[in-house]
Amino acid sequence: MQPIQHAETSVAAQPGRLRSAWRAAHEPVAGVPRWLQRTAYAVPLVVLPSSLWRLPSAFDGGINPYILFLSAASELLAFTAIGLVARWGEVFPRWLPGLRGRRVPTKAAVIPAAIGAVLLTAVFTVLAVIVEVQGTTIRGGDLPDDFPTQAGGLESAWFYACYTPLILWGPLLAVLTVAYHRRRHRVGMAVAA
Repeated sequence: MQPIQHAETSVAAQPGRLRSAWRAAHEPVAGVPRWLQRTAYAVPLVVLPSSLWRLPSAFDGGINPYILFLSAASELLAFTAIGLVARWGEVFPRWLPGLRGRRVPTKAAVIPAAIGAVLLTAVFTVLAVIVEVQGTTIRGGDLPDDFPTQAGGLESAWFYACYTPLILWGPLLAVLTVAYHRRRHRVGMAVAA
């Protein structure tokens, strides 16, 4: 009887841990405006449709680990945008040994975020629009007949609905990166004065 009771207790404790982890991951830094928080929360949401669109092909004729990894990695990278407005983006979380409680160096967040914003904007915003207007692949070749935009109808509409939001990923990350840099720079100036 004791093991069952223990199992029920641990299961009951998990929702509290999950809720606590959720709050910690989304706890905004004091002074971050609400619109900027919403911008950060939008980043994983603009990536999610493309990740979901890819999943059926991950299980088409067996499991394709690359597609599963790509979808999971995309969402994890998108989630890091929340760190630009959350407390864990300014102070290392307690679960990081050796770093816990220390301030995150501003450049350690700004440089990768800025590089990411530039690359994502180049790939998903500029390059995707050019490829779509030209009707070619990224390398300039003809699109294959089975490419979703060539299929027409519902398949093309579904493809565009899932991939068009990616156009926003780079620009949203750029806005968050500039705001993070300005906020941290202001705080640094106030501390130095």
